[in-house]
Amino acid sequence: MSDAFLDEIVRSGEPAGSGRRRDGRAQRDRKRRRRRRRNIVALLVSLLVLGGGAYVVVTYALPSFSGLSSSKVAADDYPGPGEGSVDVVIAAGSTGAQMAKTLVDAGVVKSARAFTDAFTANPQASGIQPGTYRLLLQMPGVDAVTALLDPSKRVQTKVTLPEGLRVDQILDKLSAVTDVPVDQFTTAMKDTAATGLPAEAGGSYEGWLFGSTYTFEPGTTPTQMIAAMVGQTVAKLDALGVAPADRERVLIIASLVEREARSEEDRAKVARAIQNRLDINMPLQIDASVAYGAGIPGTELTKKIIDTQDTPYNVYMHTGLPPTPIASPSEISIKATLNPPAGPWLFWVTVNLDTGETLFSTTWAEQQVNIAKLRQWEAAQPSPSPSPSATG
Repeated sequence: MSDAFLDEIVRSGEPAGSGRRRDGRAQRDRKRRRRRRRNIVALLVSLLVLGGGAYVVVTYALPSFSGLSSSKVAADDYPGPGEGSVDVVIAAGSTGAQMAKTLVDAGVVKSARAFTDAFTANPQASGIQPGTYRLLLQMPGVDAVTALLDPSKRVQTKVTLPEGLRVDQILDKLSAVTDVPVDQFTTAMKDTAATGLPAEAGGSYEGWLFGSTYTFEPGTTPTQMIAAMVGQTVAKLDALGVAPADRERVLIIASLVEREARSEEDRAKVARAIQNRLDINMPLQIDASVAYGAGIPGTELTKKIIDTQDTPYNVYMHTGLPPTPIASPSEISIKATLNPPAGPWLFWVTVNLDTGETLFSTTWAEQQVNIAKLRQWEAAQPSPSPSPSATG
């Protein structure tokens, strides 16, 4: 056994050794505290370094990246103002993103983002309507949104059809405005299922093409145009509570009213006079119907034609209504037909063809007096020409 080992045994049992152990632990504790302080200082230094770096990034680096980002967005947009033109169809229900794709594909805007950013920034953009638009090529996104909000950029064909026209007059007007030949309309009208012509019309479109202003998008077919007019007539009749079985009769009377009077008050009285004649089985004796059956304008109607041309529309020779309407009636004439005022009138005559002044009477003698007033007016004109179509 070595002396060192003996010394260790002796020291372990000596009381004086316990003080040295305590001194060792104190020294170790001081070392740990010094290390902890150094770690805290190091952490603080690290935080300061990181904070300074962040400051540098925010202050100097981010603006540089921001500038790069802005440059990229600018590079993805056209500088404008644009050139040429292209027709673009905005489909119904399109979102801003869908519009953007359509415009990018058409060469209107350079990137989808150029448009969607402008779309989002414009509070009116949600009001963009579906349809066809004529736009410039290579437009800035902001300009594209503005253009789509401009009604003048819409590519449309507007056709105004006055009330009281015959089918042949309506087709001529349609053809002149749309550049679609008349025969394409007549061919389309053979398919009554496609145009929506009701069965009660008996295959005749007369009176069923409502007089109004129509707006047609590019590519609208003749069938679709005719269907729009028929649909408008059906909608008016339905709104006024006309049963399908009564539609044709209402349109026939309303067409006669349309051609015989101008003012709303006079139309209502003519409707009453027509009904009064029908109630007593009296011939209607309406010149406009005779002229329609003869295929001539009312201004060309003569007494000889009235006396000799026996057509279903010659309501001098035949009692009751003509077989079809003779024109497309207005809503005012339809309403007059449905709700004529009470009154005993059987006759009417327009005594001033310029103003449309019309006089009503209950006896033939009164009617003769009124007709004399018409002849007086005609005699005062530069080129007097008696008009039988002014009387009923």
